[in-house]
This record gives sequence, structure tokens and C-alpha cells, in this order.
Amino acid sequence: MIVMKFGGTSVEDAAAIRNLTELVRKETPRRPVVVVSACAGVTNQLLAAAQLAAQGKKEEALAGVTAIEARHKRIVKELFDGETQKFLYRHFAALAEDLAALVNGVAVLGELTPRSLDTFASYGELMSSFIIHHYFESQRMKSFWTDARTFMRTDDRFTKASVQFDVTEQRLREVVRPKLDNGYIVMTQGFIGATAAGVTTTIGRGGSDLSAAIIGALLDAEDIQIWTDVDGILTADPTVVKDARRIKVMSFAEASELAYFGARVLHPETILPAVRKNIPVRVLNSKNPRSSGTVIAAKARTDKRCVVKSIAYKEGITLITIVSSRMFLAHGFLENIFDVFHKYETVVHTVATSEVSVTATVDTVKNLPHIVRELKHFASVTTAERKAIVCIVGDNLRNSPGLAVRMLTPVSDININMISQGASEINLSFVIDEEHVDEAVRRLHAELFANAERFPEVFE
Repeated sequence: MIVMKFGGTSVEDAAAIRNLTELVRKETPRRPVVVVSACAGVTNQLLAAAQLAAQGKKEEALAGVTAIEARHKRIVKELFDGETQKFLYRHFAALAEDLAALVNGVAVLGELTPRSLDTFASYGELMSSFIIHHYFESQRMKSFWTDARTFMRTDDRFTKASVQFDVTEQRLREVVRPKLDNGYIVMTQGFIGATAAGVTTTIGRGGSDLSAAIIGALLDAEDIQIWTDVDGILTADPTVVKDARRIKVMSFAEASELAYFGARVLHPETILPAVRKNIPVRVLNSKNPRSSGTVIAAKARTDKRCVVKSIAYKEGITLITIVSSRMFLAHGFLENIFDVFHKYETVVHTVATSEVSVTATVDTVKNLPHIVRELKHFASVTTAERKAIVCIVGDNLRNSPGLAVRMLTPVSDININMISQGASEINLSFVIDEEHVDEAVRRLHAELFANAERFPEVFE
């Protein structure tokens, strides 16, 4: 069996759903589980309605619900007629009533809890998947729709729930496997799950990719396909570098590193379940299915001379410099620092140390005042905002003489706040002001990929 995950732009309207249907039809002999996101923009609309309700702007929130209902009904009108159309109209009217009741409840309380937020967010995937399931059936494709909350068991950390793999695997084998074995295409949702008590949860924005990978790993899929609106993973952000090239094949480690450092094609945790089962992940373009996309394998066997695969960047970075109150880094100093970050659940992306100081980068500033206050108990602390991490990613960078010079020479006139090299074999990064990111990435790409055509097995 295989898993086919379709993102928001791949299910955004009737035309996209027709296209998706043909892609799935071609894969029917391989027994696909189809995992879909909400229609593009719908999750944002749902969360906006929830926030408006909490602010007491009930009428605006209800107008948002009406707009969501109308959008899905327009898709239904284009895809169906007769009794099926009427049935789906009633179905979406009922879902809109449920959403309106949620809006009224939040407006009365004047408070939006993470649990309520997850309930709001779940409706997008439930709506899109229901339409697609019925369209499959209208096209004489044997389809089984299942609510992901019946098998995707999570804890109760709402908005960022963790999946409980043992129970989820058992439920997948009870709910999904028999349908696949009986020739059904299984249609379900990404992003959402439920606690043991049946309370709706989500596994974080972008979590549909992770849902697909978990399903594939636990059902021992032969292939996990991530269908997006780009031709695969590229050598740079195409909005910054117009001649960015498609990477044909890369390793799990490279793809995971790119995801963590800003590549927008994959959710950072998507790779992990697939890595454990050695299942290849294919990043494909639903709008250009002729492209072979990018294959992510446990180990990519590529020309050893070809080191750098891609340039990524992450904006919205804050640089934190922590200087020991003593003249050297006393025993336990680093431990104390990271205990503070751990306490406030803040991820540190890069770290550099000297004899008396530590510099770290974070992209979440929600708890920054608390972090700084506690760090100041044993060190002096300064922060600098509006920074960006630029990194190059590729296998075996640490053992590539001269690479650092090639990377830094094109940006020699741009002030670099921090450099990280050697901690990872596949990542070399530096921190600069946000305003210089585009120029830095373009210059680096021109230098590092000038001879990419010499490696046709890696780049297109």
C-alpha cells in the first residue's frame, strides 16, 4: 500500500479535486490511503473566526463561518448534481450550525482555550475530505471515508498534541487495513486526532505531512507521496532565486535539516516516522504531475563530489548572547542555560560558545522575557531581533575543504553575527540581519550551484 497526502492548494477548488482524483485513480492498484488538508486558506479562516468570537465580535465570526460554508457549497455545486448535491448541501449546513454553536459558546465565555481552538481547526479537513470521498464514489472509485479521530490517538496537549503510536497502530490495523485489503481507497484527514476520551486534538500546523508519514510507517507503506504545488525540493526558495533547480534525490538527514531551517515544502517532523521504517518519501507537484519530484531516501547515493544540495533560511530569529558573570564558563553554566530554555519549551536552533559567553538563536519569543529574567540570575544577557539564519545543507560538509571560504566570500560585505560549523556534517550556517537575506541567498546560489549541470543525476 501507499500513502498519498494532498496539501491545501491540491484540494482548493473543484478543478483541483478533479485533478487529484485522476492522480489517485492511477495509483489504485497500489492500494492508496489518501490524506488531505483543508482547502487552501480555510484553516486560517476557522482560526480567525475563533479569535473574533473570543474578542466578542460574534457577528464577524459568524460571517466567517458563512463564508466557509458557501465556499464548500460552491465546490459541491461544480462537482455534483441531483440527490448527492442536496445531501452534501445539508451536510455542510449542519457543520456550519455546529461551528456557529462553537462561536456562540466562545463569545459568551469571552475565552478561547487551546481545546476549543483545536475543535475549530478540525473542521477544514473534515469538510474537504468528505467532498473528495463522495467525488471518488461518483467517479466509480471504491472509497471509504474515515474520521482520523477514530484511529489517530494523541495526548491532550491541545494545538501541539503528540501521537501515541502503539494505540494508533492498533486502531489503523482495525479500521483501515481491512478496507485496503477489500479494495477500498481509504480517505482520511491529516492534522487532526483525538485523546483517549475522544476529545479533538491537532498535531500542529503543517501536521498533515506528519499524519501521512505516521500512517505510512505504521501500516508499512512502500511509498509516501507528499503532493504540493511545487516540483519537489529545490536548491533555494524559488521566490528568491528564480533559477533554483529541482533536487532529484536527497537523504533523509538532508531533507530533515532543510525542513528545520525553513524549507517550506515539508513539515520538520514528517521525515522521522519514515526514517524509522526506511520508507521513501516523494515530494510531487499535483499541478505538474509529469515532474518526477524529489525522492527522499534513507541514504541518497549521489556523486561524492556534489556536496551542497540546497540553501535554506529562517527569518524571525532572535539572537541571545549570554555572558558568564565569572571570567570563564563555570561548571554547570551550559546546563543552567538550557534548563531555562527547556522550562519555557523554547527550541534553540544554533549555538556558539567562547571562553566566557554563549550565543543562541530562537524563533519563538513568546516566553523570551521570562527566559531573559531567569538567565540574568547568573549571567548578563543581551538580545537582538529581526535576524535570520542562512544555511547550506548537504552530506559530508564537515569534510569538504574550502567550503566555508566559498560560502562566506560572496557575503563578505554583509555583517555576520554568528557562524555555526562542525556541529553537524550536513549543515553550515550563519546569522545575519533579516534585510540582507534575499541578497545573501542569491549570491550563495550563484556561487555554489554554478556547475550544477555537471550532476544531472542530482539536479534538474
